[in-house]
Amino acid sequence: MLYAYDDTIKQGLELRRVRRFRSYFALKRTFDVVFSVLVILFLLPAIALISLCILISDGRPVFFRQKRIGRDGRVFECLKFRTMRRDADHLLKELLEKNPVLLQEWRACQKLRNDPRIHSIGHFLRISSLDELPQFLNVLRGDMSVVGPRPIVEDEMARYGECINDYLLMKPGITGLWQVSGRNDTSYAERVQLDVHYFQNRTMLLDLKIVWRTVGVFLFDQNGR
Repeated sequence: MLYAYDDTIKQGLELRRVRRFRSYFALKRTFDVVFSVLVILFLLPAIALISLCILISDGRPVFFRQKRIGRDGRVFECLKFRTMRRDADHLLKELLEKNPVLLQEWRACQKLRNDPRIHSIGHFLRISSLDELPQFLNVLRGDMSVVGPRPIVEDEMARYGECINDYLLMKPGITGLWQVSGRNDTSYAERVQLDVHYFQNRTMLLDLKIVWRTVGVFLFDQNGR
């Protein structure tokens, strides 16, 4: 009878855990949709102006679409304002072939600190994070969440090791712990640990704290970006 009683307790705890996470995901989705609609409506003039500036300075396309890995390993097209020249892929290949220092930096971080591929207004868009505004459309489509781990490309999955299983249980986020933790100064291993920490401690309260801190970074600490 003791074992049966223990099993009943375990089943009850598991049921409460499932209900708690169902409530969290339902509330999170509601927040994602409402928050994204409000942001898009409020910043619509800025979105139109940025689009016009890109068209004038570097032509079409206005948006950059890149395949990223979402929840359950589903591939989706992550949207951003295009901040790089149209020949960016070709230029990157040439740079890495000719410059071993840049090649080492790319292999370590999957990005270049002083990237020569960025067009005239791209630097401003990146520093201000305004290039990520179109991702609110990804949120409305259900590909992403407002808060979550960094959206990664397929080549980055191996860097997560066993932690990739945690990543695949979440939707990637527009913002997250990495974005409010001095993202330019963190190593890749630290980024992974931040994503794992978020997975293990995710609550709606934590999401709201991250959104609040993101607003603070956006308004007062652009150097950290």
